[in-house]
Amino acid sequence: MELDRDALQKQVQELYAKEHEELGESGTLEHLQRGRQWQLSNTLGAGGILVFPHAGVRDCGYQIAACVHAALDCGAEKVVVLSVLHAFNQAMEDARVAVAKGADPAHSEYWGIQGPGIEGRLEWTGDHALISWRHFWQAELERRGISEKRAPRVYERYPYLAGGRPQDLPGIDDLARLMEEAAVLSTADPFHHGIGYGDDPDSAYDHDAEGLAYAKSMIESGLRILEAGDYHAYNRHCVEAKSDARDTGQVYRYLRGPMRGEVLDISFTDSAALYDAPKPTWVAGALIEWKLAT
Repeated sequence: MELDRDALQKQVQELYAKEHEELGESGTLEHLQRGRQWQLSNTLGAGGILVFPHAGVRDCGYQIAACVHAALDCGAEKVVVLSVLHAFNQAMEDARVAVAKGADPAHSEYWGIQGPGIEGRLEWTGDHALISWRHFWQAELERRGISEKRAPRVYERYPYLAGGRPQDLPGIDDLARLMEEAAVLSTADPFHHGIGYGDDPDSAYDHDAEGLAYAKSMIESGLRILEAGDYHAYNRHCVEAKSDARDTGQVYRYLRGPMRGEVLDISFTDSAALYDAPKPTWVAGALIEWKLAT
């Protein structure tokens, strides 16, 4: 049965609103404090990349908070956040599937980079990937007493259909200039798994220690492929791992050059109810650090 993507988008937006309301001020501050266990500002200051998840905020908010702290502590005046652009209509999904099978992404109207201040497509305005990032960013600015005028300027960018050729993506040169002297972060949920995502019930892992270890190994295999700069192989890996990082990963690896990636922490969100699917159906969220190769 074909997925009702419009209904799913609405359901996801409602879920995020509910979870943030339930989190409240105390929960937000708790995640911000927990995120202090990592000191990652030097990575951003040296030109590296931090990747945070966008799964359930109760499950991975502290990982997002760690990246907020790093972005504010590194001293950059610009912060660029490269975001997933989810396929919330069938035409976008069809284009993504076709490109994964080798079609030329230039044939799709969705090929390119979206975001605030960029003329053209506006699918990014309905995406949920940066809702929690914006939440923790604003909360930490308020906690530190930093006014909007004094805060680093944040630029959101949403690449779509890199297709193994990030160098050809429309808008890539503008993004390269924007990333100069900027702290660069990205969001991704690099592993979706279980019955609701089409995995065989007999071989699907639960989100226990064994399942999380498997998720981490899959994520790390993707990091190794991206380290090598094999964009076509990375695109295939993202299909296998059901990772939504296929476009963002290719873009930041191309623009930043050789790097070494490491999974610092892993979390999970049970998404069986969201998809009205049997358990196990879940997504792994990871805090990932990319350091420039020396």
